[in-house]
Amino acid sequence: MVELTTPLYYMEKKNVSQKVTATILSMSLLTVMAGAAIAPALGIIKAHFSDAPAMLVQFIISLPALLIIITNLLFLPLSRLMRTRAIATTGLLLYVLAGAGCYFIDDIYVLLLLRAVLGISVGLIMPLSTGLLSYYFPPEEQARLMGLSAAMNQMGGVVATLLAGLLATIEWNCAFLVYLLGLITLVMVWLWLPDEQLESANKRGIPFQPRQLLKFHPSVIGMLLLMMIFFVFPTNFAVVASEQLKLTTELTTFIMVGLDVVAFFAGLVFGEVMHRFRHSVKYFAPVLFLLGYVSYLVPNVPMVALGSAFIGIANGIGVPYLNTIASIKGGKNSATTVMPMLSAALYLGQFISPVVVIPVSRMLFGNADLSGPYKVAILLSLLFVAQVYLTRHFQSLPPERKP
Repeated sequence: MVELTTPLYYMEKKNVSQKVTATILSMSLLTVMAGAAIAPALGIIKAHFSDAPAMLVQFIISLPALLIIITNLLFLPLSRLMRTRAIATTGLLLYVLAGAGCYFIDDIYVLLLLRAVLGISVGLIMPLSTGLLSYYFPPEEQARLMGLSAAMNQMGGVVATLLAGLLATIEWNCAFLVYLLGLITLVMVWLWLPDEQLESANKRGIPFQPRQLLKFHPSVIGMLLLMMIFFVFPTNFAVVASEQLKLTTELTTFIMVGLDVVAFFAGLVFGEVMHRFRHSVKYFAPVLFLLGYVSYLVPNVPMVALGSAFIGIANGIGVPYLNTIASIKGGKNSATTVMPMLSAALYLGQFISPVVVIPVSRMLFGNADLSGPYKVAILLSLLFVAQVYLTRHFQSLPPERKP
């Protein structure tokens, strides 16, 4: 990984108001809601569409991630055609219309079409929510702001989960009204976001270049591993907690929301953590994930709560760390180079986590082992530790020793 002391680029600090910063951070509040907002209502939605195949109902959660990935990979040519305010406005309008528009739909296929459009909208918003921080702020401020961005992302998950769950008790389709929160950010963008033309070192406008992936692969692969490991928790915890630990739904929900709250506070203090532990912070996320999932193997509530706290801190520190290192390395061009790749890796990790973890768990530990996914997460955490170490070792070699 790249050290903060490395003079990767010099950028004159711009006079950026707190209103602009708040506008950028508000976009981070919305991005996590693509899937998380509807998760609490999925059972009610499934009951409403009882005649539809179960896979189609699951796509309500997972389909946006695929469109986010595709849109992220096309972000560079879009940034050449549109300025930042136009990109943000387009993304937010689609976000509100496609998200809240599901309230009026009673056809599963039309619903999925709108969810796909929602994915496109988040694919437009997310690179801006982190890339503009590297565009406007010098490296010494980016760690604190990336931490705040991650904290807002976690807070968005908490607010969306609670609000959508409450709305779903009224009627199944009321949960989609949570996406009206995008109107607040839309107004902020119209009032305060500067209308910039993002610069890019990729002068040919090619949306993806192998040399860019080679340059930023530590952060991109790290984000993919981090999300694969983290999403073992939301996709398995409720089932294991109910069947193995016999936890009530209320206690399970409390622990899951508590993890997001812990991650929120980890993001708030990330800037200070990065300053104090800048040489070792790269290991915090993989090691804490490892400790968290090992704790889950002890079947009692205190150890499960402790493990959830470890996982929350790992997520709250790991995401802003990878964003910070990548943005420093990418410089002013981060919004059109590395940030779309990181965003794509983040959602790809979310999407493929159950696809990889569940079959591997059954192959290695059998169908009867409910804690099998946690054991796979432990193996992935060890792989994450190795990836961080080997990447740091390679990049610390003198130039003449590199191939």
